[in-house]
Amino acid sequence: MFARMAYEKDSDEYRDYYDRKPDKKEFDDYLRDLPGLCSEGTATYDPVFSKLPDSIFHFLSDIRHLSEGQKAEEAQEINPEDFSKTIKKLTKYFGANLVGITSISPEDYYMFRGRHSENYGEKIEKTHKWAIVFAVEMEMEMINRSPMLEELIEVTKGYLNTGIIGMVISYYLRALGYDSRNHMDGNYLMVAPLIAEKAGLGEIGRNGLLITREFGQRVRLGIVTTDMELVSDSEDQFGIKEFCEICGKCVKTCPGQCIDSGPIGDFDGKKGWKISPEKCYERWRSLGTDCGICLSTCPFSQEADQELVDQMKGNPKIMGKILKSYNDEFGIRPFIKKRLKLLDNEV
Repeated sequence: MFARMAYEKDSDEYRDYYDRKPDKKEFDDYLRDLPGLCSEGTATYDPVFSKLPDSIFHFLSDIRHLSEGQKAEEAQEINPEDFSKTIKKLTKYFGANLVGITSISPEDYYMFRGRHSENYGEKIEKTHKWAIVFAVEMEMEMINRSPMLEELIEVTKGYLNTGIIGMVISYYLRALGYDSRNHMDGNYLMVAPLIAEKAGLGEIGRNGLLITREFGQRVRLGIVTTDMELVSDSEDQFGIKEFCEICGKCVKTCPGQCIDSGPIGDFDGKKGWKISPEKCYERWRSLGTDCGICLSTCPFSQEADQELVDQMKGNPKIMGKILKSYNDEFGIRPFIKKRLKLLDNEV
């Protein structure tokens, strides 16, 4: 969706894409004519503070070219088991809250690049065997202000933090003599939630986002891929998909009605649900933020009782207790109406 919105009308990539996907052209052109995120004419626009997330995205775009680089000529001898533990500790030291490692294959990558005009249509040939996947927590009070501007500020801060952590780790691995790449906002070559699920950080929920035990969906994800030999972590299937079957809160609160309300389906051997990216993004453009209501609505984003979470897989009664506890405290969803003092004129 983001790649499609980046194509300027009548550009080479615009013509190429819509020649192949003519059914998407009319609605995409309608979306392009709407005010952009953080723009005047949207519901949350602020002439001063809407510039903040825009600035972070601009900065991340400016450093995107640093995601890859030359490795040192001589590779240091590494024990895969020992260094896997070390690199996870270092990733946390530099700010990650969760870290996992997984083996990957060329099938985990996109086939072609399509987001930026400078490499549009380029086949992705260079792949790595290992991925270090990490998550940074987003502050609950900021996410619970969704869909207000504070939510988008927190999301962009999460992308900033994961981007910088990924830069440090990828530079470090190259200094040790191993090829590596930082996958960050606007520059991922794979679907981050899918790789995070493989690395044991959590499970993908009904709305297509990763749900972690500790923070629910209040995380942003970063990935560093490398040819250094590492040791994989196990997946952590703790019952999210079964929980999503009985919960459905994200469906009820989604203002764009873009989340599938039906039973779980099978997509190329993976269990899950479909969402409508067009409906979701249309709501973003009207709000001026990336909405985030489904993130805050998820019971696991509100510090679910970890003892119950540990027991819930295959246990509908425990799932019911988690849902009841959430309903008793928050009702339909948590929402902080009061504006953050940081964005208050009294500051």
